[in-house]
Amino acid sequence: MKNKDILLGFIIGLLTTVLGSFIFMYFFTDYHFIAGIQILKSQGNLGKIITLGCVLTLGAFGVALKLNREKIAQGIVFSVIALAILTLVI
Repeated sequence: MKNKDILLGFIIGLLTTVLGSFIFMYFFTDYHFIAGIQILKSQGNLGKIITLGCVLTLGAFGVALKLNREKIAQGIVFSVIALAILTLVI
């Protein structure tokens, strides 16, 4: 059960980051999502978009803690760490 909660938190963290990146690109750029990712990757700005997308993950982390779901919150933290490593590599 605990490993499923950590995996669920990891998936929630990734999905909220993708949603945050989509919202940022929709409102603040002229690109469509997939084309924008390709263009920003070629410009070297994809890591910045991923970092801005992680803002929604903070809300998901707060909700998980408020509901006393510490293992889900732990999975969300793992997803943020994985995304931080990803942005260093990109």
